[in-house]
Amino acid sequence: MITILAQIQAKPGLGSALETHLRQVVAPSRTEAGCVLYTLHRVEGNADAFVFYEKWTDKTALDSHIASPHYQTYREQAASLLASRDVQYLEEIKEVE
Repeated sequence: MITILAQIQAKPGLGSALETHLRQVVAPSRTEAGCVLYTLHRVEGNADAFVFYEKWTDKTALDSHIASPHYQTYREQAASLLASRDVQYLEEIKEVE
């Protein structure tokens, strides 16, 4: 399982425009093979900051997502709106028994 936390910051005042592009990628991503979870969040109190929380079954599924037409379209169309993009791969800490 691959878990991702992607933090996306719009340029000041461009959060609404960026949100339009981010919303367009959610539904098709959720239907992709290997997508377990794909949720979009806005950072409370910051209209220009967003977070994707994603779970993919494996690297093949994630690579297919990144190469998908809808994801590539989002990246191209939103590029001028972004101040930063930070993608972190998370490692789950299993409960101690």
